[in-house]
Amino acid sequence: MTAASVRRLRAVAVGLTAMGLLLSAGCEGSVSGSRASSAPTAAATTSGGTTSGSPSSAGSGAARSATSGSTSAHPSTSATPGVAATTSTVSSTTLATCGQRLAREMSAPQRAGQLIMVGLQATGSSRALAAQVRSQRLGGVIFLGGWSGGAASTATVARRLQSATEGSLLVAVDQEGGQVQQLRGPGFDAIPSARTQATLGAAGEERAVRTWSRQLTRAGVNVNLAPVADTVPTSLGAGNQPIGRYRRDFSPGSPQTNARYVAAFVRGTLAGGVAPTVKHFPGLGRVTGNTDVTSTGITDRRTASGDPYLAPFRAGIEAGAPLVMVSSARYPLLDRDNQAMFSSKVVTDLLRGELGFTGVAITDDVGAARAVSDVPVGARATRFVAAGGDIVLTARPDQAPVMLRAIAAKRAASPVFADQVDRAAARVLDLKASLGLVRC
Repeated sequence: MTAASVRRLRAVAVGLTAMGLLLSAGCEGSVSGSRASSAPTAAATTSGGTTSGSPSSAGSGAARSATSGSTSAHPSTSATPGVAATTSTVSSTTLATCGQRLAREMSAPQRAGQLIMVGLQATGSSRALAAQVRSQRLGGVIFLGGWSGGAASTATVARRLQSATEGSLLVAVDQEGGQVQQLRGPGFDAIPSARTQATLGAAGEERAVRTWSRQLTRAGVNVNLAPVADTVPTSLGAGNQPIGRYRRDFSPGSPQTNARYVAAFVRGTLAGGVAPTVKHFPGLGRVTGNTDVTSTGITDRRTASGDPYLAPFRAGIEAGAPLVMVSSARYPLLDRDNQAMFSSKVVTDLLRGELGFTGVAITDDVGAARAVSDVPVGARATRFVAAGGDIVLTARPDQAPVMLRAIAAKRAASPVFADQVDRAAARVLDLKASLGLVRC
């Protein structure tokens, strides 16, 4: 797709948004993300391959219709050019979304592939990963491990990956700021920590984030796994290993302040043409352990439905965030039996129900993270989708075929799960349509 065609598509999308409807015409063009050799890149290390906690030494980020499709329409409501929000209310009309119509045209393996995002380490082979993306029909890639070559180098890699999908790939990064900034070098500003960003004022934060996001678009990145919406109690502070230790929250002990800056970060990201991701739902601020590196100290015994600490997540969603990342911590007041990303009570009832989120739910890393190490690889994918989730993020590309086989097997055994897979694929495709990556 040429730059001009993308601009025309986005202009049309904004016009349709203003009218509050989506055209029901047939789908045009191919959906990439539907094709990868089993040749994996190097397995991620804990420090560089995950998205919830420990930054790497290089300063990198620590590392969403049945086959026939649903016929409800949920037109985008974002007023931001470039990225249309995907969190609007689903209506009961007979119109289908672009994503639902595209999903109908795909095979079951193609839909499953849309639900997998794999990591590319700075030391990994982008050619090998592009081949895997093509053959396994994967929907997304995330840069991991600390990339210091600058925007031009990153753009070259992004173009190579996009060529495997004819331009429909989600290309993600952790670009929060401070110690969690995956992309550095010429063309990328040094982004301060969230604590420092909170000294800019909400309007200043929005302007700064718009600038940083435009740098990402020039480098071929279309998804940022930020901002952090977790609130760390002042009594815990740096004792909170995933967030407080690295000053990743905007304001310790103040969910109201965090809510203002999360919303500003979301608005600025959307204005820069990138899809932001509010994380780590329903919050990592009250745990002590880092889910990347431990399975202990990851139980939050206070967060419950209606909790004030959910305010930053609600603010990010209301500001138009099209993605929410779900944590792998435990919240017994919400679900005594399951970690958050494997809990329908958290993903479906709380996130989609109470908070009204209709966009793409994505996991925190399930590849290298110790918090899920006792869960079989295939089940990490099937359990998240069954809970109401969409994109399964693994730092290890070699896990993708295992996950795809598990999804296929469970789909064959359960019509309910098959419907969940298809609805998730449609949500992912709606996100891609809002980014101009696919079209109807």
